Amino acid sequence: MSQPDPPGPSDRLTPVLRPVRAGNGFEEALEQILQVVRLGLVPGGERLPAERDLAQRLGISRVTLREVLKVLQDQGLVESRRGRYGGTFVRPRAEATGGAELRRRVAEVDIEDVLRFREVLEVGAAGLCAAHGLSAERSWRLREALAHTHDAPLADYRRRDTLLHLTLAELCGSPTLAGQYAAVRSTVNDLLDCIPLLVRNLEHSQRQHAALVDAVLAGDAAGARATMREHCAGTAALLRGFLT
Repeated sequence: MSQPDPPGPSDRLTPVLRPVRAGNGFEEALEQILQVVRLGLVPGGERLPAERDLAQRLGISRVTLREVLKVLQDQGLVESRRGRYGGTFVRPRAEATGGAELRRRVAEVDIEDVLRFREVLEVGAAGLCAAHGLSAERSWRLREALAHTHDAPLADYRRRDTLLHLTLAELCGSPTLAGQYAAVRSTVNDLLDCIPLLVRNLEHSQRQHAALVDAVLAGDAAGARATMREHCAGTAALLRGFLT
């Protein structure tokens, strides 16, 4: 069976982008687009959605959006290209975040706090999705996100894994939880970028992903929570082993 095409930019950004509050439009828009870049939801070398689409989804003016994009460009995270095929493009992660900068960010992280908070959010989201059930459209989205992780190129696996977890967080029905998870996942990805990709671990993770989705779609809240807790524990063990 052929694999589905990767989700388009709008689909990838759904778990993160949401209308900002009136008082802090610039700051919150900057936070959200930074999450999009740091989570790899738009891979390096690809274009962000058009300004009109981004501004509409964030609920800000295009003038404010351009100020946000200027900050990202000044920080070396994106670049602007002119012409028929122009737009704002995400710079490859290796260029945008040098090793020294990544090490600096990680050195400031309380790893245990991040791992525990991540587990609370992920276990809670899995349980909520299973307990309340998903519509046919939402069930399809979860299956699609899982399918995109199957046979993913090694270099793209973590991005697709991130999309699966973000999708589950979004589908639980709590925008607050989804927003908090996007933030903590960004930090988790910084930590993961400091350790090697281990094929044995990825194969194990894929089995856990499949069991998790099965439990959610079957309405097995206890099973979904247990599987997610085990999955988070495996990642935590690797991060502790390499980084502490």
